[in-house]
Amino acid sequence: MVLVCLVAQMQAQPPVMPTKPTGKALPAPTKKDTVPQPEPIAWRDILPLGERYRVPIDTLLHDFYRTDLATAYSLSYATTGNLGSPSYNNIYFERPEEDLFFFKEPFHHWMRDPKNFEWYNTRLPLTQISYHTSGVGETSQDNLAATFSANVNKQIQVGGGVNYVLGKGQYNHQADQEFSYRFFTSYIGERYQIQAAFNHYNYVAAENGGITNDNFILDPASVQGGDTKVDGRTIPTNLSQAFTHLIGHDLYLTHRYNLGYYKDVKESEQDSMAIEEFVPVSSIVHTLTYEGASHRFVNKSAQEDLKFFENTYLSANGTNELSSYWAVANTVGLTIHEGLSKYFPMGLGAYATYEIRGYDQVIDTIAPGTQAATNLTPHPDCNIAAHTTQHALWVGGQLWKRQGAWLTYEADARVGLVDAVLGDLDITGKVGTKIPVWNDSLSIQGNVLFKNTTPSLLYKQYVSNHFIWDNDFGKIRRLRVGGEISFPKTGTHIQAGFENIQNYIYFGKNCLPQQESGNIQVVSATIKQNFKVSIFHLDLEGTYQLSSNQQVLPLPTFSAYGNFYLLFPIAKVLHLQIGVDCNWYSAFKAPAYQPALISRYNQDEIEIGNYPYMNAYVNAKLKKARFYVMYSHMNQGWLGNNNYFSIPHYPLNPAMLQLGVSVDFAN
Repeated sequence: MVLVCLVAQMQAQPPVMPTKPTGKALPAPTKKDTVPQPEPIAWRDILPLGERYRVPIDTLLHDFYRTDLATAYSLSYATTGNLGSPSYNNIYFERPEEDLFFFKEPFHHWMRDPKNFEWYNTRLPLTQISYHTSGVGETSQDNLAATFSANVNKQIQVGGGVNYVLGKGQYNHQADQEFSYRFFTSYIGERYQIQAAFNHYNYVAAENGGITNDNFILDPASVQGGDTKVDGRTIPTNLSQAFTHLIGHDLYLTHRYNLGYYKDVKESEQDSMAIEEFVPVSSIVHTLTYEGASHRFVNKSAQEDLKFFENTYLSANGTNELSSYWAVANTVGLTIHEGLSKYFPMGLGAYATYEIRGYDQVIDTIAPGTQAATNLTPHPDCNIAAHTTQHALWVGGQLWKRQGAWLTYEADARVGLVDAVLGDLDITGKVGTKIPVWNDSLSIQGNVLFKNTTPSLLYKQYVSNHFIWDNDFGKIRRLRVGGEISFPKTGTHIQAGFENIQNYIYFGKNCLPQQESGNIQVVSATIKQNFKVSIFHLDLEGTYQLSSNQQVLPLPTFSAYGNFYLLFPIAKVLHLQIGVDCNWYSAFKAPAYQPALISRYNQDEIEIGNYPYMNAYVNAKLKKARFYVMYSHMNQGWLGNNNYFSIPHYPLNPAMLQLGVSVDFAN
């Protein structure tokens, strides 16, 4: 490792990203002048052809304290309480795409997959370590994250990372533990390029089924003999010996061979010597992805199992069941690079993807319509295989122009040809421009999405101890159009969108998936506005969204966030951000939570929301170190109506002191 770091310091330079060649080389250093050292860069890939795009490296002071808050992931976020526990976004247009293994969706915020894998290229090895902590003893919460990346030379990069969360919980039987690690590497040569990454995750979360009586939070005096003090550890819960275990991994490899030519370029017309530069024209691409995941639900208490769940089909002695999924996909494609000439400014790509999937479920050993033991519910009449294999084949194309300011655009379209995706259609596109205004640029972007997709097999067929279904669902059709305007000069960002969904799938009151055959419309508008006067700052954000069918797709109508703070330096080396922020969203009949499925289901009895969640903080940065002190949920008990639930029967964490630090090491 010492040798790798030493070589990296002497040789590493950032690779050329897929932009138009400039034909210029850095000047040779002289005694009076030195070559400016390049900043470290990070990038992600656009699937499935592996086109790279730059992303920022997280080193900013601003709002670093929000890293350790579940409520910070969105203006309206639903969580079972503990950091790292199952969570869901109430802002419709921010929700992730439907996953083929729906058990992964509650942990989406914590997961890495090929869409958000990152690679780095640095002159010096990059090491980032962050640690967050709160609570003490049986309520402690710790969050550790580390990333390392180093360049062996100009083309070769290796790295890895680890994330670990251990939360004991502020309420009974709420502990969770999340551990993941990843490795990544890349070789970016002139002709041959390869990027590879592997990620493994292991999440365990205790399931308490929610508190037994919401009045322990809403009106504690009524259930505690007049005592108004709330101690989460004394509140009884529905389950005490149940937990969820989600384990999985993702492998991603994309490589390409560039076809092109060499040309001589000069630094200036006066130079007598020229440098030879490779100009890529097209690329032959191959991308491989593999993902596997398994979900296990365990409840060791047979008594609580029978009491909490409405139906018990397979075992009256508790539950221990496993469902798993895997998929392997290969994509081959051909691309023509962007910016070859003024007559051909765009990039083009064509590809074909073949995927094979496998699903394994609980083995059903009980005959339909019978019950094999006392307390078991008669078995539904279903014919569901313990193992199912699916095949999928798509052909598609991409068109893009990402260089320049006056006009940029991207489009991707693919169609399914066989088996599981026969007749599926997936089209996405966006177009943007920048207009010079007041020594700045006004950015305008529009986007469109159309999908006609087959639902995941698990929404159609599923077997477990408490839930069995066999559905004949049709394809889900979605049409979305939207746009956004951004003007940094005034700190303004406006975003709006409209979507029509037909055959929307949701979990009904009985916790079974249902399909709404009619059309549902969702309208949304978001505005962000930042104000600044000297060292005083006020950042505001608000979202309005309207669902045409709140019984099927319930959404909070208004969601808002405000952050008032002072931002200033001390002695030019210490930068401080001191302030108070607040999340709020309007009351609505939020979906409830089913622990055996780690999924939300619709209910029409309890309203959640109309509660401010406030935090006071001191956020600081000293050279390469960031740190904060925060008192989260500071308004508990004195501002608000005590309805601090984001999911029915699952209260948010009470007020507590939280600390965090992040250091960027330059080896």
